[in-house]
Amino acid sequence: MERVAFRMQLKPGMLAEYRQRHDAIWPDLVAALRATGISDYSIFHDPETDSLFATLVRAPDHGMAALPDLPVMQRWWAAMAPLMDVNADLSPRVVNLERVFHLA
Repeated sequence: MERVAFRMQLKPGMLAEYRQRHDAIWPDLVAALRATGISDYSIFHDPETDSLFATLVRAPDHGMAALPDLPVMQRWWAAMAPLMDVNADLSPRVVNLERVFHLA
């Protein structure tokens, strides 16, 4: 299993809506994430910068590369686009984070 971390940017004033949408995450999106080998997915908010820091665990044979082509993922991105910085395809702008320390 591999842990992945990345950063995204929330637009100012959008935390409550972002949280509400994730509290009601679509079951078919959860199923798609799990089907591609993703588990233990958490997103943290930095109130000083409105940055979102995410971590997830993925299986060695994960299928994350297929996620952008899934209709449920595209619908989720479209629904979330008003709340955060996104790319032209409405996927969130992501900055991958490098692990510099780990205590097991």
